Amino acid sequence: MDSHSYQRPDSLQGALDILATGGWQIAAGCTDLFPATKRKQLEGPMLDITSIAELRGVTGGKDGLRIGAATTWTDIIRADLPPAMNGLKLAAREVGAMQIQNRGTIAGNLCNASPAADGVPPLLTLDAQIEVRGATGMRVVALNTFVVGPRQTTLQSGEMVTAILIPKASLAGVGNFSKLGARTYLIISVAMTAARITVTDGLVTQAALAIGSCGPVATRVPLAEAAILGKPPSAELITDDMVAAAIAPIDDVRADAGYRHISAAELLRRTVAALA
Repeated sequence: MDSHSYQRPDSLQGALDILATGGWQIAAGCTDLFPATKRKQLEGPMLDITSIAELRGVTGGKDGLRIGAATTWTDIIRADLPPAMNGLKLAAREVGAMQIQNRGTIAGNLCNASPAADGVPPLLTLDAQIEVRGATGMRVVALNTFVVGPRQTTLQSGEMVTAILIPKASLAGVGNFSKLGARTYLIISVAMTAARITVTDGLVTQAALAIGSCGPVATRVPLAEAAILGKPPSAELITDDMVAAAIAPIDDVRADAGYRHISAAELLRRTVAALA
């Protein structure tokens, strides 16, 4: 590819300047981009962001944690993160094989906007916010409003995700993640669940529960969260009806909607029980 179809800037501002000219496809790990390409090479113009050091890594601050957009799943697995982010670490180990984990990026997982994106449920339990930059400046969007449908986000032309922000208040408690599929490795899930719970003096003081692969977007489960809040931790308080009210599963080659309703509720109870 020539400079008109491929650019690899080494600064964020350089990338934003290129994006502002229009028509560029952002490339990082390319673990979703390559499978979607029917030719032997990616079709330009491609903006490769893998040389921008400030887009990679996890850093802490007084307001919480910042995860650079080009941070890989292997980076997350190896990072020294608080127990609240155990769910995200477990999800990172489920994203394809080790080669995919070495290349795939956390922002790529979000921007691909698959209903079965492993990173979304645990990030929802962490109240993740998405930092977006473009020629007009920077904006921060809650994850639950950033992904709006299958393969759909609120990114505008000339914008890119630069970081995932985890608020300090969401770093309390312990997280967990579970995934159900036809086998235990290298699968697209039938259902997946994530939980983050804080227990103080024997009572649940924070509860964040989420489900993925059971609707057009992953979602929190507010009725189930309310059911366990203020009580001794017990997964049995979570009913099938509470889960059914939050999800909208479909029939597909992996499972039918009825099975997803049942399995999502049971999987969520198991995810919470492991923490309780």
